[in-house]
Amino acid sequence: MLKIKSFVFSPIQENTYLLYNEFNDCMIIDPGCYFSIEKDELKNFITQSELIPSMLLNTHCHLDHVFGNKFIAENYELTLHLHEKEKVLLDYAPTSGLMYNLPFDNYVGKFIYLKDGDRIKLGMDELIVIEAPGHSPGHICFYCAKQHFIISGDVLFNRSIGRTDLPGGDHQTLLKNIREKLFVLPTETIVYSGHGQLTTIGEEKTYNPFLNALTQFD
Repeated sequence: MLKIKSFVFSPIQENTYLLYNEFNDCMIIDPGCYFSIEKDELKNFITQSELIPSMLLNTHCHLDHVFGNKFIAENYELTLHLHEKEKVLLDYAPTSGLMYNLPFDNYVGKFIYLKDGDRIKLGMDELIVIEAPGHSPGHICFYCAKQHFIISGDVLFNRSIGRTDLPGGDHQTLLKNIREKLFVLPTETIVYSGHGQLTTIGEEKTYNPFLNALTQFD
């Protein structure tokens, strides 16, 4: 059974997720820790909870989701998992950081590329990779069917959707993937988004103002 711990990091207020099981194995998804105090908060939780980090995952590689990649990778000797199409965004992220006056050191190391349908194991628990581009070219989500939750990154938010005006974004592609990849999940599925508070698939199908045209899927 997976437990989920969330942190809100950086001036961009990004949600970082730490998933862990009863054996204290854990994975870190989208570490957005920017300031030293944020890195200490994440590390202290791992240490105090006696967790053993075994995986580092990115839903996508916009700068606010990758600030802490290098810190996590170096502290716990982890290799970054991401979609291959996100590599160009990861490479560009430090340049974006300078544009927003948020300089940072990027991850340097090997990569493990994920694709739609891949299954990520943490002990007896499993996450299924769902490709859902539109916010970014290789955006992926992590779905736990057994516990009815999805780590959606910046695809779907509480009453909102990911922006599509950044390089590689496409509005119609995003809407299509929400409809075909996320709205087909059980309505009780909890959505842990990249920003803001959690929601459910059922709530967003009913109340999300950007997706009213898709209410035929209720």
